[in-house]
Amino acid sequence: MKPRVNLRLNAALLAQLEAAARTQKTTKTDILEDALRCYLDPDRNRSLEDRLMQRMDSFEKRLGQLFWAVDLGVETTGHFVLYWLTRTDPIPESERDIAHALGERRLDHFIDQIAKKLRRRRSLVAESLRWEQTEPEEAKPQ
Repeated sequence: MKPRVNLRLNAALLAQLEAAARTQKTTKTDILEDALRCYLDPDRNRSLEDRLMQRMDSFEKRLGQLFWAVDLGVETTGHFVLYWLTRTDPIPESERDIAHALGERRLDHFIDQIAKKLRRRRSLVAESLRWEQTEPEEAKPQ
């Protein structure tokens, strides 16, 4: 059971409170409790600038986490590509240098292709959408 509190309100404020309770289909107690909760909120006393700075700090932290995740994805993809381009079946010792050189050339070519795409600002997603639009209907998988 909630303790009872008596208070005095001027007539105009009481009329507004009663009208709000009627239109919102709630009790005057609920409205007054919400108003007191907002009034007594510790963040209320902080300036708008302080609250905005706290939000900006939070955004900055999350953005840092996002950059880390992107860096991780790029590094993981890079290592996978390096492995995939340089991987060969077991070969005799005499041919390993040739295979390694071939893998390095493949990796250099791959990196050059990525750099060229980035310079032209043409993403793989845009390319795939372009291919999808030009692909004949019967060739599309179902």
